[in-house]
Amino acid sequence: MSETDYYKILGVERNATEEELKKAYRKMAMLHHPDRNKDTSVEAEEKFKAVNQAYDVLKDPQKRAAYDKFGVDGPTGMGGAGFSGGGAGFGSAFSDIFEDMFGDIMNGGRRGNRSGPMRGSDMQFSLDITLEDAFKGKDAKLKIPTVESCDDCKGTGSADGGKPEQCPDCHGSGRVRAQQGFFTIERACTTCSGSGTIIKSPCRKCGGAGRMRGEKTVKISIPAGISEGQRVRLTSQGEAGIRGGESGDLYVLIGIKPHKFFKRDGATLHCRVPVPMTTAALGGNVEVPTIEGEKNSIKIPSGTQTGQQVRVKGKGMSIMRSETRGDLFIEIFVETPVNLDKKQIDLMKQLDDTLKKSGQKNTPESEGFFKKVKELWDDIRD
Repeated sequence: MSETDYYKILGVERNATEEELKKAYRKMAMLHHPDRNKDTSVEAEEKFKAVNQAYDVLKDPQKRAAYDKFGVDGPTGMGGAGFSGGGAGFGSAFSDIFEDMFGDIMNGGRRGNRSGPMRGSDMQFSLDITLEDAFKGKDAKLKIPTVESCDDCKGTGSADGGKPEQCPDCHGSGRVRAQQGFFTIERACTTCSGSGTIIKSPCRKCGGAGRMRGEKTVKISIPAGISEGQRVRLTSQGEAGIRGGESGDLYVLIGIKPHKFFKRDGATLHCRVPVPMTTAALGGNVEVPTIEGEKNSIKIPSGTQTGQQVRVKGKGMSIMRSETRGDLFIEIFVETPVNLDKKQIDLMKQLDDTLKKSGQKNTPESEGFFKKVKELWDDIRD
């Protein structure tokens, strides 16, 4: 994980709200803008770029969730290269603040209100699964906090079913003006909270909001072969819309727990298996586990050394949207016997004497190593 900390760059806590992020970004962007730092323009430009990059990631709920889990390098398996190095431009993040500051002027002194139906926000949650679940796929239930449409008013916010009416204070604009000295300040209307409309008979259950916080259980189908960092999208399972608008989507970010036997590399699985010294020397068969929970017998050639691998075709991970599978690679670890009794020690000594007297190259690696060491010593003496 990179040492870059976007929260420190903006000077906010990790649980900062959207409004706090925007306020911090506005302050830092103005502070480090190159036009305001002529004497140190190069240094200011780098800081300004860093501030823009940080806000570009943290303002987006999906990017922020991925950053909180994986850091600045981003998740693997999503077809991206992380968050760093992208260089969020002036327009990508600063445009949000520009709109807040100058949107009224650009709209002829009136900002378009949002009195009609609005789509609900997307949501993202993380779900950790086992490697076996990733291999075979899984149907799961996920209990999440959410904002749902009010049952009493059916999302309208009105107790009697009446439609929203124009706000009498802002006349439907959602904005009000106030004179302060030489300046005229415009801000959101407090009567209608900037919507431009009011509900005369608000629903008692939701207070006229049309939505309520609660919990719900959603069903998620995880496809076989899914990788760490990939997302599953559940359409219309996000926050409920406003004033009858459609619901947002729910994104489930998949994490995979470490396995006690296997290590995954894409569709390939790796497993380290200890083999008795006698089996490695004489050859034989050993049973190894597979990801589907079965046993698979593999042949160990005589003279097998530690580190050698045996490939088992088609016993690796599932591949998404494919009937084929990756391979399983067994890495051999030759185990030296311990706790020998006297008879076993005598037999080992006899074997050692026999190997020394045979004149055959029974240990080619060690013989080659010590031959090179002898040559090195001879060169030093010369």
